[in-house]
Formats: sequence, C-alpha cells, structure tokens
Amino acid sequence: MTTAFATPNDLRSDTSERCDRCSAEAKVLALLNTGGELVFCRHHAREHRAALEPLALIIEHGAD
Repeated sequence: MTTAFATPNDLRSDTSERCDRCSAEAKVLALLNTGGELVFCRHHAREHRAALEPLALIIEHGAD
C-alpha cells in the first residue's frame, strides 16, 4: 500500500490540537489504515515517520 501525502485540509487550524507525544501544537495528522488518527508536532512526526508510513493512509502537514 502506498501512503498518500496531501494538503492540510483535515488538520484543524486552531491550536487546540496537541501532539500525541508532547504538548506542542500539532502540525502533522496521520490517518491510519485501522481507522484511527494520530497528530504530532513536526519534531515527533520526523522521529516516527518511518514507523508511521506503513500504517498511514494519509499524512498531512499543517501550515506554520
């Protein structure tokens, strides 16, 4: 399965979304092929990217 990289349409633009690993503002949304989703700051998205790619249908990057 190929992971699709898309524009940040689904990532919420407000600051209420927080990284699932720390309290930083979420900038990356991963929609998982299991039906779930994860949100990460850019630092943790880069750290976990290799593990996320096989599990994610879409990975979206929000604007700064």
